[in-house]
Amino acid sequence: MTGGRTDLGRISLKCRVDGNEGKDWLILSNSLGATMAMWDDQIPALAARYQVLRYDTRGHGGSDAPQGPYSFADLTGDVLALMDHFGIDRAAFMGLSMGGMTGLGLAIDHPDRVARVICADGRADAPEGFRSMWDARIDRVQTGGLAAIVDGTVESWLTEEWRAANPTRVAAIAQMVQSNNPEGYIACCLALKELDYLKRLPQAGVPILYVGGDQDRGAAPEVMQAMADATPGGVYRQIAGAAHVANINAPEAYLAAIADFLDL
Repeated sequence: MTGGRTDLGRISLKCRVDGNEGKDWLILSNSLGATMAMWDDQIPALAARYQVLRYDTRGHGGSDAPQGPYSFADLTGDVLALMDHFGIDRAAFMGLSMGGMTGLGLAIDHPDRVARVICADGRADAPEGFRSMWDARIDRVQTGGLAAIVDGTVESWLTEEWRAANPTRVAAIAQMVQSNNPEGYIACCLALKELDYLKRLPQAGVPILYVGGDQDRGAAPEVMQAMADATPGGVYRQIAGAAHVANINAPEAYLAAIADFLDL
Protein backbone atom coordinates (compact mmCIF):
# COMPACT_ATOMS: atom_id res chain seq x y z
CA MET A 1 0.00 0.00 0.00
CA THR A 2 1.11 3.50 -0.81
CA GLY A 3 -0.74 6.72 -0.13
CA GLY A 4 -0.62 10.43 0.52
CA ARG A 5 -1.27 13.66 -1.28
CA THR A 6 -0.42 13.72 -4.97
CA ASP A 7 0.50 17.05 -6.58
CA LEU A 8 -1.02 17.18 -10.05
CA GLY A 9 0.07 20.74 -10.73
CA ARG A 10 -3.31 22.47 -10.77
CA ILE A 11 -4.59 20.49 -7.78
CA SER A 12 -3.40 18.08 -5.11
CA LEU A 13 -5.51 15.02 -4.36
CA LYS A 14 -5.22 12.55 -1.54
CA CYS A 15 -4.98 9.04 -2.94
CA ARG A 16 -4.00 5.52 -2.02
CA VAL A 17 -2.88 2.45 -3.97
CA ASP A 18 -3.56 -1.10 -2.77
CA GLY A 19 -2.53 -4.34 -4.45
CA ASN A 20 0.63 -5.60 -6.08
CA GLU A 21 2.45 -3.96 -8.96
CA GLY A 22 1.92 -5.51 -12.36
CA LYS A 23 -1.79 -6.18 -11.94
CA ASP A 24 -4.46 -4.45 -13.98
CA TRP A 25 -5.56 -1.10 -12.59
CA LEU A 26 -8.94 -0.32 -11.03
CA ILE A 27 -9.83 3.23 -9.99
CA LEU A 28 -12.45 3.91 -7.29
CA SER A 29 -14.34 7.20 -6.95
CA ASN A 30 -16.36 8.25 -3.91
CA SER A 31 -19.86 9.65 -3.54
CA LEU A 32 -20.68 13.21 -2.57
CA GLY A 33 -19.99 13.61 1.14
CA ALA A 34 -17.76 10.53 1.40
CA THR A 35 -14.02 9.93 1.20
CA MET A 36 -12.04 7.03 -0.21
CA ALA A 37 -12.72 5.24 3.10
CA MET A 38 -16.18 4.36 1.81
CA TRP A 39 -14.56 1.52 -0.17
CA ASP A 40 -12.80 -0.13 2.79
CA ASP A 41 -15.15 -3.16 2.82
CA GLN A 42 -14.33 -3.98 -0.82
CA ILE A 43 -10.56 -3.45 -0.81
CA PRO A 44 -9.46 -6.98 0.22
CA ALA A 45 -11.34 -8.60 -2.66
CA LEU A 46 -10.49 -5.91 -5.19
CA ALA A 47 -6.78 -5.74 -4.30
CA ALA A 48 -6.45 -9.50 -4.72
CA ARG A 49 -7.26 -9.04 -8.42
CA TYR A 50 -6.25 -5.44 -9.19
CA GLN A 51 -3.86 -2.68 -8.36
CA VAL A 52 -6.47 -0.35 -6.86
CA LEU A 53 -6.16 3.44 -6.97
CA ARG A 54 -8.67 5.37 -4.90
CA TYR A 55 -8.74 9.06 -4.16
CA ASP A 56 -10.69 11.75 -2.35
CA THR A 57 -12.63 13.74 -4.93
CA ARG A 58 -11.77 17.45 -4.99
CA GLY A 59 -13.49 19.25 -2.13
CA HIS A 60 -13.49 16.07 -0.04
CA GLY A 61 -11.31 14.47 2.62
CA GLY A 62 -7.64 15.28 2.29
CA SER A 63 -7.83 16.66 -1.25
CA ASP A 64 -7.74 20.31 -2.24
CA ALA A 65 -10.98 22.27 -2.44
CA PRO A 66 -10.36 24.91 -5.11
CA GLN A 67 -12.93 27.64 -5.56
CA GLY A 68 -16.07 26.37 -7.32
CA PRO A 69 -18.31 25.76 -9.01
CA TYR A 70 -16.98 22.43 -10.27
CA SER A 71 -18.09 20.60 -13.40
CA PHE A 72 -17.94 16.99 -14.43
CA ALA A 73 -15.21 18.01 -16.87
CA ASP A 74 -13.22 19.00 -13.76
CA LEU A 75 -13.97 15.70 -12.05
CA THR A 76 -13.10 13.54 -15.04
CA GLY A 77 -10.03 15.69 -15.67
CA ASP A 78 -8.80 14.97 -12.16
CA VAL A 79 -9.04 11.22 -12.86
CA LEU A 80 -7.10 11.57 -16.11
CA ALA A 81 -4.43 13.62 -14.34
CA LEU A 82 -4.10 10.93 -11.66
CA MET A 83 -3.79 8.27 -14.35
CA ASP A 84 -1.07 10.23 -16.10
CA HIS A 85 0.77 10.75 -12.80
CA PHE A 86 0.77 7.01 -12.05
CA GLY A 87 1.53 6.01 -15.64
CA ILE A 88 -1.83 4.29 -16.16
CA ASP A 89 -2.74 4.04 -19.83
CA ARG A 90 -6.12 2.39 -19.28
CA ALA A 91 -8.01 1.19 -16.20
CA ALA A 92 -11.29 -0.22 -15.04
CA PHE A 93 -13.31 2.34 -13.10
CA MET A 94 -15.91 2.04 -10.36
CA GLY A 95 -17.71 4.94 -8.75
CA LEU A 96 -20.79 5.40 -6.60
CA SER A 97 -23.27 8.26 -6.97
CA MET A 98 -21.13 11.28 -7.94
CA GLY A 99 -18.25 8.88 -8.54
CA GLY A 100 -20.42 6.75 -10.82
CA MET A 101 -21.44 9.83 -12.76
CA THR A 102 -17.75 10.66 -13.16
CA GLY A 103 -17.36 7.18 -14.62
CA LEU A 104 -20.11 7.87 -17.15
CA GLY A 105 -18.24 10.97 -18.28
CA LEU A 106 -15.10 8.93 -18.78
CA ALA A 107 -16.98 6.21 -20.71
CA ILE A 108 -18.53 8.79 -23.03
CA ASP A 109 -15.67 11.24 -23.53
CA HIS A 110 -12.54 9.18 -22.81
CA PRO A 111 -13.21 5.54 -23.76
CA ASP A 112 -9.56 5.17 -24.68
CA ARG A 113 -8.65 5.52 -20.99
CA VAL A 114 -11.23 3.25 -19.32
CA ALA A 115 -11.68 -0.44 -20.10
CA ARG A 116 -15.02 -0.80 -18.30
CA VAL A 117 -17.10 1.23 -15.89
CA ILE A 118 -19.34 0.45 -12.93
CA CYS A 119 -21.83 3.18 -12.11
CA ALA A 120 -23.32 2.43 -8.70
CA ASP A 121 -26.34 4.26 -7.29
CA GLY A 122 -26.03 7.11 -9.76
CA ARG A 123 -28.11 9.18 -12.12
CA ALA A 124 -27.30 10.49 -15.61
CA ASP A 125 -29.41 13.63 -15.67
CA ALA A 126 -30.74 16.43 -13.47
CA PRO A 127 -34.47 16.98 -13.99
CA GLU A 128 -36.10 19.99 -12.37
CA GLY A 129 -36.96 18.26 -9.09
CA PHE A 130 -33.39 17.04 -8.81
CA ARG A 131 -32.01 20.53 -9.46
CA SER A 132 -34.24 22.17 -6.86
CA MET A 133 -33.20 19.55 -4.32
CA TRP A 134 -29.58 20.64 -4.77
CA ASP A 135 -30.56 24.28 -4.31
CA ALA A 136 -32.17 23.41 -0.99
CA ARG A 137 -29.14 21.33 0.04
CA ILE A 138 -26.76 24.17 -0.78
CA ASP A 139 -28.85 26.60 1.24
CA ARG A 140 -28.70 24.35 4.29
CA VAL A 141 -24.92 23.94 4.07
CA GLN A 142 -24.40 27.67 3.59
CA THR A 143 -26.50 28.33 6.70
CA GLY A 144 -25.46 25.51 9.02
CA GLY A 145 -22.42 23.81 7.54
CA LEU A 146 -22.23 20.09 6.87
CA ALA A 147 -23.73 19.40 10.29
CA ALA A 148 -27.02 20.64 8.85
CA ILE A 149 -27.23 17.83 6.28
CA VAL A 150 -25.43 14.95 7.98
CA ASP A 151 -28.50 13.26 9.50
CA GLY A 152 -30.45 13.36 6.25
CA THR A 153 -27.41 12.12 4.34
CA VAL A 154 -26.93 9.10 6.59
CA GLU A 155 -30.65 8.29 6.44
CA SER A 156 -30.58 8.32 2.63
CA TRP A 157 -27.39 6.29 2.43
CA LEU A 158 -28.36 3.41 4.73
CA THR A 159 -31.54 1.53 5.54
CA GLU A 160 -33.18 2.01 8.92
CA GLU A 161 -32.45 -1.62 9.82
CA TRP A 162 -28.75 -1.26 9.05
CA ARG A 163 -28.46 1.96 11.01
CA ALA A 164 -30.10 0.37 14.06
CA ALA A 165 -27.78 -2.65 13.89
CA ASN A 166 -24.56 -0.69 13.32
CA PRO A 167 -24.48 2.41 15.56
CA THR A 168 -20.68 2.57 15.71
CA ARG A 169 -20.39 2.48 11.93
CA VAL A 170 -23.14 5.08 11.62
CA ALA A 171 -21.24 7.43 13.92
CA ALA A 172 -18.05 6.97 11.88
CA ILE A 173 -19.90 7.61 8.62
CA ALA A 174 -21.45 10.77 10.04
CA GLN A 175 -17.99 11.94 11.05
CA MET A 176 -16.71 11.20 7.53
CA VAL A 177 -19.44 13.38 6.03
CA GLN A 178 -18.63 16.27 8.36
CA SER A 179 -14.88 15.96 7.70
CA ASN A 180 -15.27 17.42 4.22
CA ASN A 181 -14.82 21.03 3.14
CA PRO A 182 -18.24 22.78 3.07
CA GLU A 183 -17.28 24.99 0.12
CA GLY A 184 -15.92 22.00 -1.76
CA TYR A 185 -19.12 20.10 -1.02
CA ILE A 186 -21.21 22.98 -2.39
CA ALA A 187 -19.00 23.20 -5.49
CA CYS A 188 -19.66 19.50 -6.15
CA CYS A 189 -23.40 20.03 -5.63
CA LEU A 190 -23.24 22.62 -8.40
CA ALA A 191 -21.65 20.04 -10.70
CA LEU A 192 -24.42 17.57 -9.87
CA LYS A 193 -27.04 20.21 -10.56
CA GLU A 194 -25.76 20.44 -14.17
CA LEU A 195 -25.54 16.67 -14.73
CA ASP A 196 -26.47 15.96 -18.36
CA TYR A 197 -25.19 12.59 -19.55
CA LEU A 198 -28.47 10.73 -20.17
CA LYS A 199 -28.91 11.80 -23.79
CA ARG A 200 -25.30 10.83 -24.49
CA LEU A 201 -25.35 7.34 -22.97
CA PRO A 202 -25.83 5.77 -26.45
CA GLN A 203 -22.33 7.14 -27.23
CA ALA A 204 -20.66 5.24 -24.38
CA GLY A 205 -17.71 3.40 -25.86
CA VAL A 206 -17.01 0.80 -23.16
CA PRO A 207 -19.04 -1.75 -21.19
CA ILE A 208 -21.01 -0.22 -18.31
CA LEU A 209 -22.54 -2.09 -15.40
CA TYR A 210 -25.16 -0.28 -13.33
CA VAL A 211 -25.79 -1.47 -9.79
CA GLY A 212 -28.01 0.05 -7.13
CA GLY A 213 -29.93 -0.56 -3.96
CA ASP A 214 -33.58 -1.52 -4.16
CA GLN A 215 -34.37 1.17 -1.56
CA ASP A 216 -32.30 3.93 -3.16
CA ARG A 217 -34.38 7.11 -3.42
CA GLY A 218 -31.63 9.24 -4.96
CA ALA A 219 -31.02 6.88 -7.90
CA ALA A 220 -34.16 4.77 -7.93
CA PRO A 221 -34.17 1.33 -9.58
CA GLU A 222 -36.38 2.49 -12.44
CA VAL A 223 -34.00 5.40 -13.13
CA MET A 224 -30.97 3.12 -13.24
CA GLN A 225 -32.78 0.56 -15.41
CA ALA A 226 -33.60 3.32 -17.90
CA MET A 227 -29.93 4.30 -17.94
CA ALA A 228 -28.91 0.71 -18.65
CA ASP A 229 -31.52 0.49 -21.41
CA ALA A 230 -30.05 3.63 -23.01
CA THR A 231 -26.49 2.26 -22.91
CA PRO A 232 -25.21 -0.10 -25.59
CA GLY A 233 -24.95 -3.48 -23.84
CA GLY A 234 -25.78 -1.85 -20.49
CA VAL A 235 -26.82 -4.09 -17.60
CA TYR A 236 -28.52 -3.14 -14.33
CA ARG A 237 -28.22 -5.30 -11.21
CA GLN A 238 -30.36 -4.49 -8.20
CA ILE A 239 -29.07 -5.04 -4.68
CA ALA A 240 -31.65 -6.17 -2.14
CA GLY A 241 -31.81 -4.52 1.27
CA ALA A 242 -29.73 -1.48 0.33
CA ALA A 243 -30.33 2.25 0.09
CA HIS A 244 -28.16 4.84 -1.66
CA VAL A 245 -24.67 3.70 -0.59
CA ALA A 246 -25.14 0.05 -1.40
CA ASN A 247 -21.51 -0.98 -1.01
CA ILE A 248 -21.60 -0.08 2.71
CA ASN A 249 -25.24 -1.03 3.30
CA ALA A 250 -24.94 -4.51 1.75
CA PRO A 251 -21.23 -5.20 1.11
CA GLU A 252 -21.50 -8.93 0.38
CA ALA A 253 -24.39 -8.50 -2.05
CA TYR A 254 -22.63 -5.56 -3.66
CA LEU A 255 -19.48 -7.59 -4.22
CA ALA A 256 -21.52 -10.44 -5.70
CA ALA A 257 -23.20 -8.00 -8.10
CA ILE A 258 -19.90 -6.71 -9.50
CA ALA A 259 -17.81 -9.90 -9.34
CA ASP A 260 -18.39 -11.22 -12.85
CA PHE A 261 -18.02 -7.82 -14.47
CA LEU A 262 -14.65 -7.25 -12.79
CA ASP A 263 -13.52 -10.87 -13.09
CA LEU A 264 -13.01 -11.18 -9.35
